[in-house]
Amino acid sequence: MHIAISGNIGSGKTTLVKKLSGHYGWKAEFESVEDNPYLVDFYEDMRKWAFHLQVYFLHSRFNQVKRIQESPLSTIQDRTIYEDAHIFAANLHETELISNRDYKNYLELYQSMEKFISPPDLLIYLKADIPKLVDQIEKRGRNYERSIQIAYLKSLNDHYEKWIGGYKHGKLLVVDVNTLNFAENWDHFSEIVSRIDRELFGLFP
Repeated sequence: MHIAISGNIGSGKTTLVKKLSGHYGWKAEFESVEDNPYLVDFYEDMRKWAFHLQVYFLHSRFNQVKRIQESPLSTIQDRTIYEDAHIFAANLHETELISNRDYKNYLELYQSMEKFISPPDLLIYLKADIPKLVDQIEKRGRNYERSIQIAYLKSLNDHYEKWIGGYKHGKLLVVDVNTLNFAENWDHFSEIVSRIDRELFGLFP
């Protein structure tokens, strides 16, 4: 079984992946952030490093999906390859941080990869408004994220809403996390688990 968590920067994906992995005994696959050689440079100069960053993420995510598909273990994934293309790369192109030439090259690479991957059995989208995202980003205190602009987060949120609205790859669970604190509140986490159980196993597992 392949479960994936999607959502904007600061929506709580990694925290939820860790908690669900522990609860269900699923293997966890995390986004390549700390060892990403372009991320710090990207936030300092988005126009210069946007294409390099997106190609790195795309390649990393493709290898991750292949591992998931080849593994006999149920796995929960932190962000999907679809988001790399439909959210982040698309947003960078629309804001002219990736040129038309580079974006065309990127899309052709993505489309070649897409033929070899399968969608998750369940996609969980963490819906969060800007104040929630900003609060979460401030709490985790990553230095390179301090330069993130509100307009950038808002644009990503707009892309997420459009993508989720047209998502047809499989089962989808939308979780509004604006009033949830599943990291510390057991009742909030239990509520999410119950919804996942219904999606994966039905009303009476």
